[in-house]
Amino acid sequence: MGKRSVIADIRDAFGSELDAGQQSALISWLAFTGTFAGVRGVTHAIRAGKGPFKNLSVGGEHLHHYMWGIGLLAGVGAVAVRGDEKLRRHPVTGAAYGSGLALIVDEFALLLDLKDVYWAREGRVSVDIGVGASSVAGSYFAALPVLREVARKRGLPPPDKPLQKIRAAANRRQADGQPTEEPGSS
Repeated sequence: MGKRSVIADIRDAFGSELDAGQQSALISWLAFTGTFAGVRGVTHAIRAGKGPFKNLSVGGEHLHHYMWGIGLLAGVGAVAVRGDEKLRRHPVTGAAYGSGLALIVDEFALLLDLKDVYWAREGRVSVDIGVGASSVAGSYFAALPVLREVARKRGLPPPDKPLQKIRAAANRRQADGQPTEEPGSS
């Protein structure tokens, strides 16, 4: 019998290691990350005049992509308020939530200032890096049970080994009566 594919192991771990709520959270984080990255790529391509992408306008007014995000979140809200449990936990609901949120977050400066400052230099790079890092970190932590199971099945070290070392060192310091610092506090 041949080796199983990594995709098959991930699919099995997704079903066995995550309950329905965890599955929805992971799908939401992955959709947020993918949508945010995709929207960043498309908007940069439009700005550079590359590829098939163009701004969408109606009657001379540009339609910002936060509008589609608001529409997606409104649909998810309707499912949350009126949908049955199976519909609330459906993967499409999680994906719509993550994608809708990314579309809104990507244009948050426009919503905050109520003027189109999307391409302003101030802070744009740091916002992109911050949101990008947050979305990757959220996706990682939501996927950790799946990654652990796949690593176990494949005989690899667990993906959170560095975190275990940090916790062990903090526990040793605490047992020795030394003060411990929380990560990020200084």
